[in-house]
Amino acid sequence: MKIALAQIITGRDVEGNLVLVAEYARRAKEGGAELVVFPEATMRAFGNPLIGIAEQLDGPWADRVRSIAAELGIVIVAGMFTPGAASAAGGGKVRNTLLVTGPGVEASYDKVHLFDAFGFLESDTVDAGTGPVTFDAGGLTFGLATCYDIRFPALFTANADRGAVANIICASWGSGPGKVDQWKLLARARAIDTTTYVLACGQGDPATEGIEPRGTAPTGVGHSAVVSPFGEVLAELDGAAGLLFADLDPAVVKEAQTRLPVLANRRSF
Repeated sequence: MKIALAQIITGRDVEGNLVLVAEYARRAKEGGAELVVFPEATMRAFGNPLIGIAEQLDGPWADRVRSIAAELGIVIVAGMFTPGAASAAGGGKVRNTLLVTGPGVEASYDKVHLFDAFGFLESDTVDAGTGPVTFDAGGLTFGLATCYDIRFPALFTANADRGAVANIICASWGSGPGKVDQWKLLARARAIDTTTYVLACGQGDPATEGIEPRGTAPTGVGHSAVVSPFGEVLAELDGAAGLLFADLDPAVVKEAQTRLPVLANRRSF
């Protein structure tokens, strides 16, 4: 199965970000991909208000993504924001949601591990999800994860236990000393942990387009990558916006899980 990672750089304009989805999904389809992954916060970049644009999964933004997927005949994974519960102070929160939609496919995942780290408190405005989600497309099973989730191996293992041959991680990674190295290291580690492909799709680095940082908001560093079940980086982008293609072969996953049966050998403590 051929897949694509769309490393875009989104902004405040929700409609403008949909234009990016349509453009990159079309390019992915023209390149032969059956599935295209967009980053976390595709709907609106972090550092901008989220409450006012959050909508249900059957709302207009998600429906527009569905129409793009249906028109092109491709599965799209994209980060959006859905309404969360009211806060104790009476204000609202959102959920950091991945929408999966396309021919015969419909799923969603709410980010489980919230980014309360490096001076940023995602839990101030976001409600956490409750558990793993997998979906089937093109005869393969995919697991879902979002950004900070990549630091928690158990989620990826849970996806593998549900049959995932590839773990998708959509991110808007925070910049800072060593952060790109951590992103790359963690993507490879999660592949080796689970002997699955890891499809790590992040927001591109806004600095490559002359955009100033928005305080401490994690707005992306690029370096989207596809990692093999043996931890080999098969393809990687730099910091700029771009489109990456890769072929997924379930036989490679089967070989990895036969030669390196970490899932079968693990013990609980």
